Formats: sequence, structure tokens, C-alpha cells
Amino acid sequence: MKKNMGSADRIIRIVIAAVIAILYFTNTLLTGTLGLVALILAGVFVLTSLVSFCPLYAPFGINTCKTKNAA
Repeated sequence: MKKNMGSADRIIRIVIAAVIAILYFTNTLLTGTLGLVALILAGVFVLTSLVSFCPLYAPFGINTCKTKNAA
């Protein structure tokens, strides 16, 4: 897998996952089925951040990594 996520994208995903986890585990706003779905989404965000690859970016050709100039 070629990396297609930059550091800013990874940090944003980690922060969103943390907020979702806090809201779920404090039973604030995210409860029940919606909470479980949001928690699974947070897990996917963390996983994709750790491997620096988002499978949804590949078909659309999105790449948020900084490019290295070959000079």
C-alpha cells in the first residue's frame, strides 16, 4: 500500500476519533446504535491514521502527502 495520507490529515482523524470516544464513553450525545456506529468509525479513523492509507482515497486519486521534489 502506498501512503496517501499526510500528517495533517492523520492528526485531524486522531482528534475526531478521540472526541467521538469521549462522547461515547461519557454517555454524552452518542448513545445506543448511533454511538456504536460512531465508535466503529472512530476505530477506522485511528487504524487508517496508523497505516497512513485511506482506501476511499485510492479510487478518487486523492493524496494528502507532501510530494518530494526530485531535483
